[in-house]
Amino acid sequence: MAKMHRQVRLPAGERVPKAPGKGALYYLRRDFLLYVLLVLPIVYFLLFKYVPMYGVTIAFRDYNMFKGVFASPWSGFGAFKEIFSMREFYRAIKNTLVLNGLDLLVGFPAPIVLALLLNELRSQSYKRVSQTILYLPHFLSWVVIGGIVYEVFAPSYGIVSSFLGSLGLKPIPFLTNGPLWIGTYVGVGVWQSIGWGSIIYLAAIAGINPELYEAADMDGASRLRKMRSITLPGIKETIIILLILNVGRIANIGFDRPYVLGNQLVQEYSDVISTFVYRVGIRSIRFTIATAIGLFQSVVGLAFLLSANFIASKAGETGLW
Repeated sequence: MAKMHRQVRLPAGERVPKAPGKGALYYLRRDFLLYVLLVLPIVYFLLFKYVPMYGVTIAFRDYNMFKGVFASPWSGFGAFKEIFSMREFYRAIKNTLVLNGLDLLVGFPAPIVLALLLNELRSQSYKRVSQTILYLPHFLSWVVIGGIVYEVFAPSYGIVSSFLGSLGLKPIPFLTNGPLWIGTYVGVGVWQSIGWGSIIYLAAIAGINPELYEAADMDGASRLRKMRSITLPGIKETIIILLILNVGRIANIGFDRPYVLGNQLVQEYSDVISTFVYRVGIRSIRFTIATAIGLFQSVVGLAFLLSANFIASKAGETGLW
């Protein structure tokens, strides 16, 4: 017969005493080596990530490289007023948002689709060879990729133009026509990053319970059905988190890619914030302007990140926090 336990009631105002807890000193002694391993990365982030953040004050100073940050006089918001009065600054913002938006629209789903296709390959040797070939462009510098792009798409001597000329057709100005240049820019970016971006999705797919696929096979589900009902829901959280991070970076753009692929004929489309900072701030030795633009870019990126995370949380999905 099961034992019956009597419920003990405490007098009014008294609480059940808590079990003696283990303090921080206990865990420090128990996991001492793990905490020691954390010292080096913490020191790295403090020295190279947090301490340099004081340099943001250059945006509010009349910076003189010979006087240094501390000795340079304060100038208030003069740098921001100047950059907000430049027409080229608004053009750079527009181009940055357009190019990054197209990268997000086209480039974000591409690794997901590739990971789904690679997951369906049955031959492991063919799968490994395919992955190696697809990963290789990620390890090429944009200078090398730019040389390849010009050899292939140059309007006068490119492979594509020569092929079209042999057919009696006119060459297509991929690198000198604005809209066509944007398409080339986005396509080359997808080609460079699609293989490397699929790694994290393949890792997420590998973590799905294989019993779900076995049950689907017993029910006679097709590959497309299993992909839609098991694989995609299984990696949904990974997709959402990476989407939030990519939306947060929509105002940030690298320097190499637009600088290497761009030219004077398409500057109205290729001049982005990073190239604008280089031309107006760095090359002209106006570090106050360059820092002010960088600070503005970071604030906009933070706003996009918080907004995307808020929308995901309100929609009932997993956010960053």
